[in-house]
Amino acid sequence: MSIEQLRNVKIITALITPFHPDGSINFEALPKLIEHLLAHHTEGLLLAGTTAESPTLTHDEELELFKAVQKIVDGRVPLIAGVGTNDTRDSVDFAKEVAEFGGFAAGLAIAPYYNKPTQEGLYQHFKAIADASDLPIIIYNIPGRVVVEVAPETMLRLAQHPNIIGVKECTNLDNMAYLIENKPDDFLIFTGEDGEAFHAMNLGADGVISVASHTNGDEIFEMFEAIQANDIKKAAQIQRRFLPKVNALFSVASPAPVKAVLNHQGFNVGPLRLPLVSCTYEEADRIINVVLDRAPKHYVTGVLRPDY
Repeated sequence: MSIEQLRNVKIITALITPFHPDGSINFEALPKLIEHLLAHHTEGLLLAGTTAESPTLTHDEELELFKAVQKIVDGRVPLIAGVGTNDTRDSVDFAKEVAEFGGFAAGLAIAPYYNKPTQEGLYQHFKAIADASDLPIIIYNIPGRVVVEVAPETMLRLAQHPNIIGVKECTNLDNMAYLIENKPDDFLIFTGEDGEAFHAMNLGADGVISVASHTNGDEIFEMFEAIQANDIKKAAQIQRRFLPKVNALFSVASPAPVKAVLNHQGFNVGPLRLPLVSCTYEEADRIINVVLDRAPKHYVTGVLRPDY
């Protein structure tokens, strides 16, 4: 596997995990959902990420999910496996296992949560994972969930590692701009913030690892196409209309909102696993109306995106 599988991929969907009402994985729901995503411009899939509720998936469940999705996708788009935890040893072991499992373009390793390591600790953590196997590693930098931030200088230091091929960056546009300006050529930068995809792509990012692409992939694609064609006015118009939908999809702890919309659309992705809970009927109604363009204007202006 190599960076080349992902170099021209702009829209990667962080795939949700469908559950039955009893909390078991609903593997039967995956084919319809994945075919829908591929038909609406998903160019890659991230498995066992935050949106997949990975903290509540067992090791065996993750491997079952990998096998099931690989069979459905059948090589049509590249796949990324979530491999990181706050335990370096466990992350190293899982990266090795995924490398042996095969079929993945890369592994996504999140910045360690709860431990609060220093920048040197973060560097050594990701270096150890990248050293462990030939599985290319993408760093997931999301201080809103993990407390610590991989600073830009630390990220650029990690970017020199031959087996660290990119970052899912969820900090701010200043950091994004600095990384894009100073990164090596063989380092990919994806925004993990749907609402900042417009800005990130105009700054020179490679793409987005998205939640909203579950429900609004066509809009993201059309916006990116307009940017590519230097039609910034059209892209900006799409962005203005897209932002309230992103806000709605993050107005309750993710992935509850996107699951509410998908269930409404008939994909039977089911509930969430505790400690996450499904949207209330009122929340779901508001979110569905905004995301699917059924909302009066007061709904749109009333949706605020919290820091998550």
